[in-house]
Amino acid sequence: MGYIFDFETSRDYEKWRQNPENRFKADLEKSLILDLVSPIPGERLLDIGCGTGEHLLVFLDKGLDVTGIDASPYMLDIARERLRHRAELQRAVAEDLPFDDNSYDIATIIGTLEFLDNPWTCIKEACRVAKDRVFLGVLNRYSLGWILTRIRRNCTESFLDQARFFSVWELKRNINMILGEIDLEWKTIYPLPPTLRRYLSNLKTWSQIGKNPFGYFIGVLVILTPKFRTANLHLAFTAQGGRVLTETIHT
Repeated sequence: MGYIFDFETSRDYEKWRQNPENRFKADLEKSLILDLVSPIPGERLLDIGCGTGEHLLVFLDKGLDVTGIDASPYMLDIARERLRHRAELQRAVAEDLPFDDNSYDIATIIGTLEFLDNPWTCIKEACRVAKDRVFLGVLNRYSLGWILTRIRRNCTESFLDQARFFSVWELKRNINMILGEIDLEWKTIYPLPPTLRRYLSNLKTWSQIGKNPFGYFIGVLVILTPKFRTANLHLAFTAQGGRVLTETIHT
């Protein structure tokens, strides 16, 4: 299962996300997510590890029918406060989803894989319940920004101490192991330092998003391809003379 946020860490996470610098990064994340996912109004979306509901709200505003699951009841409480009755929220674990195959058009896993014991099982489950595409959003272990952050907080406790960071190469390799060779797209966010942004206030958001393997946040879109299994169908028929014959048809 992995790390489950308790009452204190759920509140700490919400405060951390409201920090002005983290809000700026969250806006960049939103731009990257929408760019890769390209949501269409009316599509059904499942957010796996929905946390406080922040990303569900992004898709609600785009006209999607959204559902969120999380293992933490305290995270779900915050999500309910934020979303009211606009989304279906359930307590469930990411590695064993309580939904039928192809129940959703899209599945998203944003900021969740970092806290799971078996993130690859979660990706398998996401690909099972989604029929069109799966989006992964994770923190990058090779981001200079995150390396410096970890050094600065070396003597302080944080929920990020429980996180496992990933790389672009690790994600691509494991996705291909799970699904075989499959179409996927990826981008990262590499925000400029606050001091530099003050002198470049008119800098476009998209100029801080691209295929840089060292960006602090990685977004990967997996395009799902239907797979069909063939079977033999045995048909019996009566030939001339009354003899019963069988013929095998490959379907």
